[in-house]
Amino acid sequence: MFRSFFIAAAIQLFLLIISPKAIDAGATTSHPHQGKVPPFQAGAPNVELDGKAEVILSNGKPFQTQIQSETSGRGLVVQDVKAPTHVVWGKILDYDNYAKMVPKTIQSENYKVEVHGDNSQTIYTRMKVGVPLIKLEFFIKHEYKPELNSLTWTLDYSKKSDFDDSCGYWYVIPHPNNPNWTRVYYSVEVALFDWIPKFAVNFMSSKALTDATSWVKKFSELEQQAPDSPTGSATDTKEEEKITASEVSSIDNKEECPTAIVEVSKPVRRSRYIMLFTVIILQVYNLYDFFHSDIEK
Repeated sequence: MFRSFFIAAAIQLFLLIISPKAIDAGATTSHPHQGKVPPFQAGAPNVELDGKAEVILSNGKPFQTQIQSETSGRGLVVQDVKAPTHVVWGKILDYDNYAKMVPKTIQSENYKVEVHGDNSQTIYTRMKVGVPLIKLEFFIKHEYKPELNSLTWTLDYSKKSDFDDSCGYWYVIPHPNNPNWTRVYYSVEVALFDWIPKFAVNFMSSKALTDATSWVKKFSELEQQAPDSPTGSATDTKEEEKITASEVSSIDNKEECPTAIVEVSKPVRRSRYIMLFTVIILQVYNLYDFFHSDIEK
């Protein structure tokens, strides 16, 4: 009885040790490729806003449309913010505080920032996001180009991420009719491994775009309403602590233009679930063997 118990326990320990999640290997292991999803280009998006779009935006709602990429259409969200551009950029670039502001973000911290002679920056950020029953860690390389009013990003391919690929885009300009306001454009495309559950893919697809612009709008406007409060982390005020994630992500506009989500076959990633299932089976076997042996005695 004890021999089988220790054998099974040793196998479980071995499986946990070799599991990709047993250690934080992402920071020291490179990504399996150098990019699959075509990256965004800095600069103004090729999109025109008609009268219908302007009405939606004037009502404080996000307008959703599409822009054409090299291979397909990508969802794009436009949002007007009642705060100047420097306040909006302050929130977008405040990666160390994303966990306090951005829905589904668990951890976020910069691990390298490069400032260039033209005032542009390359910002490397480690992020961890969570949806029901699953957490995903990824490493992002941001390219902030203030002269083009843009920030684009891809994965940092020198590190291994739980996304197969990802790229995104912010374009931030003064509002055309009110220079003290801001018009924000946002788009993102994500390629996911097939080990990620379908419900998580659907959840991220339907909410990612509007969540992104809604939190920027909320926290930028709160800071603008309290100009004497310290900048950098609007969540430090009591008023903002009352804001829940559901309030930040609530959107009344029912038009749907989901984030571009691409599922990529990667059978090796299924080993995580196989190993977890094996550990559970072995644990059940341990209990059965332990009690069954006692009964026989």
